[in-house]
Amino acid sequence: MTRKKILVVSAHPEPRSLNGTLASFAVEELRAAGHEVRVSDLYAMKWKAAVDADDFPDDTGDRPLDVLTAQERATLTSRLTADVAAEQEKVRWADAVILQFPLWWFSVPAILKGWIDRVFTNGFAYGPAVPPPYTEGALGGRRALLSVTIGARESAFSERGAHGRLADVLFPLQHGVLWFTGMAPLEPFVVHGSVDVPAARFAAARSEYRRRLAGLFTDDPVPFRSLTTDYDRDLRLLPDLEPKGTNGLDLHLR
Repeated sequence: MTRKKILVVSAHPEPRSLNGTLASFAVEELRAAGHEVRVSDLYAMKWKAAVDADDFPDDTGDRPLDVLTAQERATLTSRLTADVAAEQEKVRWADAVILQFPLWWFSVPAILKGWIDRVFTNGFAYGPAVPPPYTEGALGGRRALLSVTIGARESAFSERGAHGRLADVLFPLQHGVLWFTGMAPLEPFVVHGSVDVPAARFAAARSEYRRRLAGLFTDDPVPFRSLTTDYDRDLRLLPDLEPKGTNGLDLHLR
């Protein structure tokens, strides 16, 4: 077995929660399999979520803050704040990134969104200085796995479920963050009905998570399309690639 490097980013305020338990389980399983693991426990780190002028101490404040420009300048001149630079180094180091979080209001907790906002900077995860998005680009060569707990039942996130398909709910993360930056996202690992998880169901979930972790580097990723071959200059899918009977977000799957 080839030894790999994995970054686990955990986003739940209670380490004894289901999320905290799953994060610890993943670390133990991966290390037992011989991999090297680093952990970013965002609440334990008291991660600063908001992007603001404090992120760019070199900017004098004599002009309006242009976040994209300031991020790119700080990234390319190695002048990012120490906390952001440290997390970018972890992402560079990693062969795979696991994001562990509860689904809150159909998205990630604010602290994890803030980690993405501050760490995936212009010039690091995207921008004119790196390969184009939606390709094996800036962060290419890395695998990514969302490990998500959801209070609602699985049927509520189905084709006819009131909340919509889970693949659509997670599309902004899977496609708009992970694949946009070049990472290859796998199908998410999900625990539904997470408000109350009896011992037997938790044992089953843990067994399934063990299987998914074992396939972190062998399972097929979600087959998203490449910007360089499948879209026109206006970033629209080429007409001859539109499968008959397919619409919506599924158009972006090969």
